[in-house]
Amino acid sequence: MSQRPSALTRPTSSKRRLKDLLLQKDNRVCADCGSPDPKWASTNIGVFICLKCCGVHRSLGTHISKVLSVTLDEWSDDEIDAMVEVGGNASANSIYEAYIPEGISKPGADASHEQRSKFIRSKYERQEFLKPSLRILSNQKKGSLKTSLSNKITDSFRSSSSTSQKSEGMVEFIGMLKVKVIKGTNLAIRDMLSSDPYVVLNLGKQKVQTSVVKSNLNPIWNEEVMLSVPQDYGVVRLQVYDHDTFSADDIMGEAEIDIQPMITSAMAFGDAGMFGNMQIGKWLKSNDNALLDDSTVNIVDGKVKQEVNLKLQNVESGDLELELEWIPLDQ
Repeated sequence: MSQRPSALTRPTSSKRRLKDLLLQKDNRVCADCGSPDPKWASTNIGVFICLKCCGVHRSLGTHISKVLSVTLDEWSDDEIDAMVEVGGNASANSIYEAYIPEGISKPGADASHEQRSKFIRSKYERQEFLKPSLRILSNQKKGSLKTSLSNKITDSFRSSSSTSQKSEGMVEFIGMLKVKVIKGTNLAIRDMLSSDPYVVLNLGKQKVQTSVVKSNLNPIWNEEVMLSVPQDYGVVRLQVYDHDTFSADDIMGEAEIDIQPMITSAMAFGDAGMFGNMQIGKWLKSNDNALLDDSTVNIVDGKVKQEVNLKLQNVESGDLELELEWIPLDQ
């Protein structure tokens, strides 16, 4: 049985412990379908899983399987302790797949959603592959799963697909980013009593901009612009300007948008249309960015979207509200 590290031997970094566990041979493939390089985990079952099996686990409910991203989510020490205690895929599967009946086989990496769902529900929800004496009522929410030579379970459970690419010259694009510039609030004055604002967005060598709103410090655009996202993408640079007819346009603030949380989350889940509405990622507010509050990445009606509220930088006042949407190249 895997032993929980003591207070004296436990590494200072909890994430390090999780990463070390993930590097073990049996944890380098999905516990349910064998897909390589799983980026998700069921913390109360103690297994690492791929993005496609992750969708089925989420549908089981957190009382059966509580799913977290290995790279995107914050883990508590208790959740990491639970994973270490189980030991990962090999230990867990020695329990949950102890008695797979003849004629039933595990789904492979290319299995359909229906095949995965049928197997995973049989394995964890109905516990059909356990010894009857080891089956656990699903309404038991606390406790821990432990493995030993006798394969005994105590009390209860402890509580990215391939990306299509297109090329244009030497630049490889991995998808499209739709940016809806919704509105500005309390923007800076650059004319006598007001400003004529417009928004410019840059990604790599691309530049797009909104229309000009005349004499308005609280403009409403509700305009959508599109940016192609290269493989080696960086931040989206945003600037607000005051339009002047007879002189250079004056800057009214700027900000940077980190699109990595959205793209990483979207690619981890693959086809967003397979999932119901849910949060899949987050860009956290910090002193190093322009966020007014945490910006969550969500699947909404089969689309990956993110609401972003920014405090414009290097200016006396001004906020900006945006909505981002990730569009895969195969759409």
